[in-house]
Amino acid sequence: MVFRKGVAVTLVAGAVAAGAAVQAGPAFAADSAMVRGVIAITNSVRTRAGCGPVTQSAGLSNAARQHSWDMAGRGYFSHGSPSGGSPGTRVRAAGYRWSAYGENIAWGQPTAQSVMSAWMNSPGHRANILNCRFRNVGVAVAYDSRGVPFWTQDFASPW
Repeated sequence: MVFRKGVAVTLVAGAVAAGAAVQAGPAFAADSAMVRGVIAITNSVRTRAGCGPVTQSAGLSNAARQHSWDMAGRGYFSHGSPSGGSPGTRVRAAGYRWSAYGENIAWGQPTAQSVMSAWMNSPGHRANILNCRFRNVGVAVAYDSRGVPFWTQDFASPW
């Protein structure tokens, strides 16, 4: 796994990858303009690669938001929550019945473009973004008490 400033990837059906610990305080406000930017860039690169666009899912968005808030608020960087949650269980708990899923996480990138560049320069993240099987996406960014962004991008295909 390659870490660039803080990126980690989970591929279809849940290989959990742990990243570096990050000191953080309570999370605060998510940034919807940056979320829309990530989705727009994601669909642009998918189109260039011959994949259809992904559409935003309320369930996936909720799962991504909860994970970004949790990482920022509890000061960790990992697909697995310290309380035991995994990407698949978070997505299922948010009401999305998946047949396949993937998760990208990152921390420290200040813009939609910078986080997408980091993910596209990492083979595992790129594979999730360009997986033509995925139909839906949820994206979130939350900030810790120092203003450091924690990103989650959840992809899935419905059952």
